[in-house]
Amino acid sequence: MAFFRKRQENAQASSFNPDADPYAVLENVGLEMTGHQVLQDISLKLSERRIGIVGLNGSGKSSLIRLLNGLRLPTSGDVRVFGADTKTVQRDLPRYVGFVFQNPDHQAIFPTVEEEIAFGLTQLGASKTEAVSGARVFLERHGCAHLGPKPFADLSEGQKQLICILAVLVMKPKLLVLDEPMSSLDGLATRRIQNLIAALDQRIIMISHDLSLLTSYDRVLWMEGGRLRMDGSPQDVLPAYEADISARADIPVDGDAF
Repeated sequence: MAFFRKRQENAQASSFNPDADPYAVLENVGLEMTGHQVLQDISLKLSERRIGIVGLNGSGKSSLIRLLNGLRLPTSGDVRVFGADTKTVQRDLPRYVGFVFQNPDHQAIFPTVEEEIAFGLTQLGASKTEAVSGARVFLERHGCAHLGPKPFADLSEGQKQLICILAVLVMKPKLLVLDEPMSSLDGLATRRIQNLIAALDQRIIMISHDLSLLTSYDRVLWMEGGRLRMDGSPQDVLPAYEADISARADIPVDGDAF
């Protein structure tokens, strides 16, 4: 199909290396927003298949992951994703790094589910007809064909988040970054999304306030005050984080100011 040829041509012309290991490197990264230092002295090499991120309100978690797909650019230091400097490939990053917002209404931009899915295919070079056809096939593959013609606004919260994840996955990103994707979902919807994420081949980086979702991950980063406080296995980081929360029980845990 024509859009696959266009995708290959664009990939060849870019500086991305999809097989880069580590797939993300942050060197002495700082981020300033509206005169406030949000991130300071962050240096990381990310190569694990599943990475979780935890931290209290305003710790910089969301800002950190936004650096990985170009939603934010560092004000100091360097961020390289799949071998490319994010400052020079910002527009192309979403093709390689899919991003799922905490609030689905902040992500969806089209009236219907089918249009939302089809948009990703047009970004890869598909014609409108190819994109619509591809979106229908993709939705059917994931058991969501019945949602295609429905207005996005009429979906349940769980359905909205599922469609937002599928709208990213249809572009076949190499890395999927999720910002507390299950924070507003009920138990059944959470399990469905959790099962979908667990079955993916993509590398995953996920912020979660539900620590149980991260116990099987390969690595957990603990952010505090815009800095990396702890970095290690879930067995080491999560108990230390929980103990810290207990010691400061009057500090709100959920959400992220940035």
